[in-house]
Amino acid sequence: MGGCFSKPKPVEVKVELSLLEKEKELDGLSPNGKASPFADSRPNGALGHGSDDDATPLPVYNKPRDYVEASVCHVKDLENGQMREVDLGSGRALLIKEHGEFSAMGHKCPHYGAPLVKGVLSKGHVRCPWHGACFNIATGDIEDFPGLDSLPTFQVRVEKDKVIIRANKQALQTQKRSKAMARCSAVINSSTGFSHVLILGSGQSGLVCAETLRQEGFTDRIVMCTMDKHPPYDRPKLSKSLDSTAEQLRLRSMDFLQDHDIELLTEKEAVAIDVKTRTVTFEDGLKMEYRKLFIATGSRPRPLNYKGKDVRNVFHLRTPEDANSIARLANNKNAVIVGTSFIGMEVAAALTDKAHSISVIGIETLPFKKALGEKVGKVIMKLFEANRVKFYMLNEVSEMIGHHGQLKEVVLKSGKVLRADVCVIGAGCVPATGFLKQSGIHMDARGFITVNKMMQTSVDGVFAGGDVVTFPFPPRHNKKVNIPHWQMAHVHGRVAALSMMGRPAEVKTVPYFWSAMFGKTIRYAGFGDGFDDVIIQGDLEELRFVAFYTRGEEVVAVASMNYDPIVSRVAEVLGSGKTIKKRDVEMLTRLGKTGDISWLIDKGSQ
Repeated sequence: MGGCFSKPKPVEVKVELSLLEKEKELDGLSPNGKASPFADSRPNGALGHGSDDDATPLPVYNKPRDYVEASVCHVKDLENGQMREVDLGSGRALLIKEHGEFSAMGHKCPHYGAPLVKGVLSKGHVRCPWHGACFNIATGDIEDFPGLDSLPTFQVRVEKDKVIIRANKQALQTQKRSKAMARCSAVINSSTGFSHVLILGSGQSGLVCAETLRQEGFTDRIVMCTMDKHPPYDRPKLSKSLDSTAEQLRLRSMDFLQDHDIELLTEKEAVAIDVKTRTVTFEDGLKMEYRKLFIATGSRPRPLNYKGKDVRNVFHLRTPEDANSIARLANNKNAVIVGTSFIGMEVAAALTDKAHSISVIGIETLPFKKALGEKVGKVIMKLFEANRVKFYMLNEVSEMIGHHGQLKEVVLKSGKVLRADVCVIGAGCVPATGFLKQSGIHMDARGFITVNKMMQTSVDGVFAGGDVVTFPFPPRHNKKVNIPHWQMAHVHGRVAALSMMGRPAEVKTVPYFWSAMFGKTIRYAGFGDGFDDVIIQGDLEELRFVAFYTRGEEVVAVASMNYDPIVSRVAEVLGSGKTIKKRDVEMLTRLGKTGDISWLIDKGSQ
């Protein structure tokens, strides 16, 4: 897969100097020698600033009883380019053979536990079959997102034609590890209104930015402020698992953040930024100065125009508490969902085993029509209808009617009246950038912050990422686009952190997202905005298909259901800078070679 960052020149870093203070003296990273989305990141544990004492030490296991050693196969059992999940007695590992060399690492993706043996092995890394995360087979380091953690690696040797793995027992059980991080060496009182790096937002973009700074050796103060009252949690699961608590969704605990000197201030809403004095003002009156600022405030619900906005039990799904309330109020009651894109449809699916009735209102003729096309939208609509969901398409909400203040009816513009005890509005979002209007930070007509390839805004020292930005997208000739995906937010956070440290980096990853409904998952990779044709392989009615989205003569995106790992394979090809031609897909479709991914190996032309 093509590297995310251009290859730097070696540099000498003076231990006593802060990276942010001396960022102009740095022009790159120490390469790890691997082509990857983060090809120029340091190997795990190497720090750009600070002594060895600054790093959070990795566990050291010296006692023989901490390890297990096992012969797992014959040397000829694996061909080049093959992987096998092997049992060591105390746990399982992924054995890999590439270019005649064996390597071994954790067998589960740390993100959601996908079996990596079913993923894609290419050019020194394994790509997860479920959501596209990549892991270096030599180091186990995460090289493309989603996810925060890396994999443990294990020693492999060959004796008398037997492949032997030696592994730490604890690592076999945990199947993940965090990269080493520097600690803060700056002597600053926690009540001081100054931070070397101030991050607005605790979603994946903000969290990855903070962790990347520490992983790359940054030893000054980092403060992350959020409107949420919880530590960072897995937001995509809110609409898929309505009963989950903030604790169950948690990505990083307060203890973890404190251990790595990442200060988190909860329930803090930024209301103004003065870029001249480099000061952020919060709603509660707190003012905080910064040297570098990262804006990752995400999005807010698109406002709808209807009567009865004071009626209770109408939700925009924003927090775990919202999700829990929706699940509780819908139990054996009537639920109405406004919006037929991913959040609305996932909530509808999640409520089918709880609610008495579910009504979905959409302004299009079909759900997912804009994102997935008419053919896919039709079969998904049938799936929902088979699960008791009633659709009211080409419609909008006119009024919410309550009784004693609580929702009882939703009136549509068509005149139809729906019984409703709870309503969830998932009708799109707008960037949460209203507080920036007087800041001088450039935004486009829709309110998105415009950034360059290094996530730098129009103002020096101010960076932005995630849902709030439009950024140059290389596959579209650096046209500025907004891609509000969880995975993309990770990438933005990392690029911004490296850019803050004076290490020029840019986004070169393949957008990847997923949606889960009724135990089935749609996987999607690429950027299909403006697609003009869809080529379907497989059986749509059986919900076992691959959809190739094309613009002109090129494939720009792919979606699948029950055809893993083809989406990850396509992501691998597109990520390497190659192209997939429409005519090739059409030819294989005519030949009935649905799901055959062998043709994608080494496929494409520059």
